[in-house]
Amino acid sequence: MSRIEITLNVNGDDYPLEIDSHRTLLDVLRYDIGLTGTKPNCLEGECGACSVLIDGRVVNSCLYLAVRAAGRKIVTIEGLADDQGLHPLQTAFLEMGAVQCGYCIPGFILAAAALINENPRPDDDELTRAFTGNICRCTGYTNIRKAVRAAIAAMDGGESA
Repeated sequence: MSRIEITLNVNGDDYPLEIDSHRTLLDVLRYDIGLTGTKPNCLEGECGACSVLIDGRVVNSCLYLAVRAAGRKIVTIEGLADDQGLHPLQTAFLEMGAVQCGYCIPGFILAAAALINENPRPDDDELTRAFTGNICRCTGYTNIRKAVRAAIAAMDGGESA
């Protein structure tokens, strides 16, 4: 196996690493960097539990080689919060009861964040398309959609989610 030295920028911090060239970003995030919010599940890019943002776009980290992520900006669920507290999406998911078991929720939140960054006021069809790569077996999606709408309202200066 070929090892390679790379630096990953994750949540604004640089991580110099020496890894096997075949390792996925999911494995490196969880086992080398220690960020466990990115979840292993299907390992086939079907469920969205492993979603991260790379340069603002949603990516299934279980299929994405870590070496491809070098030089790009990676954001995990842990990176959405800041010194002020949780991101409005994270707060809204908690307050609106969108979190059941919680396993899929990081992927949904990151998919919503990518959508809102691109279009601050998405319609229902855009929201549906943004969630196409995410599967939830607990919530039925209703509270997830409500949470996204509440977060958008909060970010627009409306009521807190």
